[in-house]
Amino acid sequence: MSVPSPSDVQAAYAATLVDQWVIEGLEHAVICPGSRSTPLAVALAAREELTLHVRVDERSAGFFALGLALRTKLPALVLVTSGTAAAELHASVVEASYANVALLVVTADRPSELHGVGAPQTIDQKNLYGSSPRRFEEPGVAMSSESKSWRSLARRLWRSAIGEENPPGPVHLNAAFIEPLLGETGELPALLDDTAPSATKPRVLDPTTWNVRSQRVLAVIGAGAPAPLVASLQDLDWVILSDITTSGTAYFDVLLRSDDFASAATPDVVVRIGSLPASKVLLERLKEWSAPTIGLTLATAPADPTGVITTSYVGAPDTTLDDWRADSSYAQWWADASKVADDVLGVLDAPTQTLDEPSVARSVVRMSSSLGASLVVGSSMPVRDVEWFCQRKNSSVFANRGVNGIDGVTSTIFGVACNSRAVGFVGDLTALHDVSALVDGVGEHGSCALVVADNNGGGIFSFLPQASRLDAQTFERLFGTPRHHDLAAIASSFGYETRAVTTVAQLDHAIEQALDKNGVTVIIATVPSRNENVARHAELNESVAAAISKSLS
Repeated sequence: MSVPSPSDVQAAYAATLVDQWVIEGLEHAVICPGSRSTPLAVALAAREELTLHVRVDERSAGFFALGLALRTKLPALVLVTSGTAAAELHASVVEASYANVALLVVTADRPSELHGVGAPQTIDQKNLYGSSPRRFEEPGVAMSSESKSWRSLARRLWRSAIGEENPPGPVHLNAAFIEPLLGETGELPALLDDTAPSATKPRVLDPTTWNVRSQRVLAVIGAGAPAPLVASLQDLDWVILSDITTSGTAYFDVLLRSDDFASAATPDVVVRIGSLPASKVLLERLKEWSAPTIGLTLATAPADPTGVITTSYVGAPDTTLDDWRADSSYAQWWADASKVADDVLGVLDAPTQTLDEPSVARSVVRMSSSLGASLVVGSSMPVRDVEWFCQRKNSSVFANRGVNGIDGVTSTIFGVACNSRAVGFVGDLTALHDVSALVDGVGEHGSCALVVADNNGGGIFSFLPQASRLDAQTFERLFGTPRHHDLAAIASSFGYETRAVTTVAQLDHAIEQALDKNGVTVIIATVPSRNENVARHAELNESVAAAISKSLS
């Protein structure tokens, strides 16, 4: 019997990893061109069960994989070659870590003998992403004597990614390959014993430790809370104040800006689950109320940057018990207030309404919900306008809120839209920051309406103290950062259809048309200046506050 060559061994190794990942449930693999990653790229391409996405920019590829994982709720794999290509993934790995999104990050590497001797495309990739990955593996060059460990390696990485021992997130395999990079696969190692017990941690909350019967319960909920649990808590008359990825009471930020309303809204108990909404006003009111605050750890611990949680438990309430039924009149009071705000903000939906940033937000929420498409919202002002001024959402909503950056957002949008339909909502600087996403778009199948609110700069900074304390020229140079590029011309140069819209009716129609066909349509929504936007927000907030004060009198 002939002994397999080292190249044949690593071909079998790569094929075994891929085979085990397919068994575990892998569906999507994002591959960036490169030589050193050849064995795994070839192994991935050989599997008809997988959908491959080849993208030329590694940074964009990482966020595209993130979008795929967000939509499918399964780990997506991203494969790159060695050197700076591996470093390009760092931002997406950090976002996936803080957002608890499962990713299989695979970086190819040179063998140890080529490190420290000036070999090209060779950097230190050991723990390249610091503490962000849930697991790091660096098994070295594949050896036939270790073939029985290959499937276990793949399974360990998969299970760490999906969160069987820790919160879900990215894992990193640094895979060294030797030349020749192509070999014959041969027979793969035997399958693993599937009778091994899962390492999932128990989640237990003793219902006798506390109850909220007939109390005014305010639950602040973000990503990490299962939708069925949120719905059950609403049925128990809990008031849900949520981030944009979760369904809850609409307009809470606008309502809480009213001192009259906030005083009347004081809860008996606050419950925290998952991440936080974007609203600073909510955080301020929570501190003012100083209500007993219970933090519930489900997949992850609740965010608590202001230290308001007074008691912590692991697990979710048993929603079948009457001890968890809250004060129904409090829940109805919030619902009535939300209706008052909705009546005031409905002016933003008039078809002939000239677009401003809040009306763009309402349009993307309304159209994505009515058309059954996912919505992906960019950081800075888009996420805030959707949270503050929009009705409850009926479609899946995603956002890169792990670390709240603007990098890679368009790539994430395209990942969500791949083989599906999605509306993306970003600002002009976010769109410019991720122009390389336009190189590959959504791939062969997928429909995306990419809506860009063009206010010629970073709109969120106009709401911050820098805007009033710095002279206009310094503020514009350092924070407003206007860029006078023609966004429509940029998108057209990549071959995409573009639409310029100025009214609500035009935007609604453009989104509907975009989702009615394959590919990407870039929709440029012209909105007022950043200073006018600040004034518009103040006007809307004051109108709601006046209506709420009247309803309370």
